[in-house]
Amino acid sequence: MNSEKIWEQVDHYITDRLIPHDPVLEQALISNQQADLPAYDVTPNQGKLLQLFVRMQGAKRILEIGTLGGYSTIWMAGALPADGRVVSLELNPHHAEVARANLAFAGLEDRVELRVGDALESLDRLYAEGEAPFDLIFIDADKPSNPSYLQWALRFSRPGTVIVGDNVIRDGEVIDKHSTDPRIQGVRTFFDMLADEPRISATAIQTVGSKGYDGFMIGIVNG
Repeated sequence: MNSEKIWEQVDHYITDRLIPHDPVLEQALISNQQADLPAYDVTPNQGKLLQLFVRMQGAKRILEIGTLGGYSTIWMAGALPADGRVVSLELNPHHAEVARANLAFAGLEDRVELRVGDALESLDRLYAEGEAPFDLIFIDADKPSNPSYLQWALRFSRPGTVIVGDNVIRDGEVIDKHSTDPRIQGVRTFFDMLADEPRISATAIQTVGSKGYDGFMIGIVNG
């Protein structure tokens, strides 16, 4: 049996054993597929990991850069207290429309502020509006902009803020310094910034599963 097949079967095993059946989350994935959204959603076990981060952090304020159809948004918003809030940024109006429907079906629209447009422009507006620091920031958008997203994440942080970046291993291509892929170079610059940035302590974890070979960056803003 090849490695990819084993990874997929193990993912299904973990999900079957540890991720309770949730028709709301399953419907979100179905809706995303029916709306022809790209299959970039986190896996159920990764969604549960994000939810656990929210709970461990005791987060009340979350910034999500990259909404897609709102699957990861539902995982995180569902772990917030009643007065919690997610600000989620999405470039594509069609994706945002699907996400809004998914969030409404989940009964979470009152906890999520979805802003549509270029994320860097949205972040600039949030800053101009005096948005308070966030407890957890999830970066999962276009990889060439990862360095800029990290800069903004640090602006919107306080000591103890957790910053998570998705898709930072890229099938192992992150180690190719000669890559001409702007996504690879964006992630490499992201790592260089993390290595040189005294305000954050970070690590990265390689992951394998039904979505292939990739990984997360996990960091905490120092006091």
